[in-house]
Amino acid sequence: MKEWTAPELLRLSGSYWQCCALQAAVGLDLFTALADGPKTEEQLAGDLACDLRALRMLVTALVALEFLTRQGAMVTASASSLTYLAATSPEYVGFIIRHHAHLVPAWARLVESVRSGEPSLERSSVHTEDEGEREAFLMGMFNVARQQAETIAKALDLTGRSRLIDVGGGPGTYAVYFCLRNPGLQATIFDLPTSERFARGVVERYGLANRIKFAGGNFLRDELPKGQDVAWLSQVLHGERPEDAARLVKNAAACLLPGGLLAIQEFVIDNDRTGPPHPALFSLNMLLGTNGGQAYTLEEISVMLSDAGARNIQPLDLALPQGCRIVIGTV
Repeated sequence: MKEWTAPELLRLSGSYWQCCALQAAVGLDLFTALADGPKTEEQLAGDLACDLRALRMLVTALVALEFLTRQGAMVTASASSLTYLAATSPEYVGFIIRHHAHLVPAWARLVESVRSGEPSLERSSVHTEDEGEREAFLMGMFNVARQQAETIAKALDLTGRSRLIDVGGGPGTYAVYFCLRNPGLQATIFDLPTSERFARGVVERYGLANRIKFAGGNFLRDELPKGQDVAWLSQVLHGERPEDAARLVKNAAACLLPGGLLAIQEFVIDNDRTGPPHPALFSLNMLLGTNGGQAYTLEEISVMLSDAGARNIQPLDLALPQGCRIVIGTV
């Protein structure tokens, strides 16, 4: 167990200042404004419609955090900042940062949620009518999944399988990478109808519109398209209470042909609930934003698979970031 010092505790407690400064810069599109080259603070304030004094304070913080540099009157973004934080870059990860900013008010009320057991997020990013918030959530999922989708597509053997359903697939990142890896594979992204525009945009970007289709529906209430060889459920169980998560796994198993592969990816908590840190904190995020959602242990996921009729249940031997694990079984 770590022995904390007072300076470490204070540094951790105040670390959200850095996060909020970054989120504000991304929300203002400050890095995009610098993509064409250095500018003065006066130019930036004009471009971003910001108060000059306040903008100068934010720029100073970003210089101190080494996102930006000052050379005389000119402000320049670092190469890595432009790669990942300018919206014009193909490597842009700003959507997930925007989504994190939407979660901040809920985290500020964590005490209330722990006392009551109820969520404190005023509205879910999944069901919001705000197009900007929905885009931040769905394309944020693309930002995150894209970091590891190619690695997963290489590790998950889909030889001889021709039809995959990406359940709750959002923008369809994994459907895309599985199809890129397996030329004989066709895929269906099954998600809420409000996700379709974003999913079609991602699929078309990769030139796979002839192999990947979208089916709109609610994966808890609606029957999933039958005749699948593979059902892929990535980061969807944690949004549901245990009984609904188990029902979702059964729904997915029911859409598979005999011998079909059922694969689940989640931020997995250790069976003894000692970590890892990201899944443990992510579980709190589900407390704040869902009605009964949580991160699950490897044992809990395996039981869901077994109850759905899966056999040969095993975790995939693959090192992934943030405590991600993949558990597979055949039905």
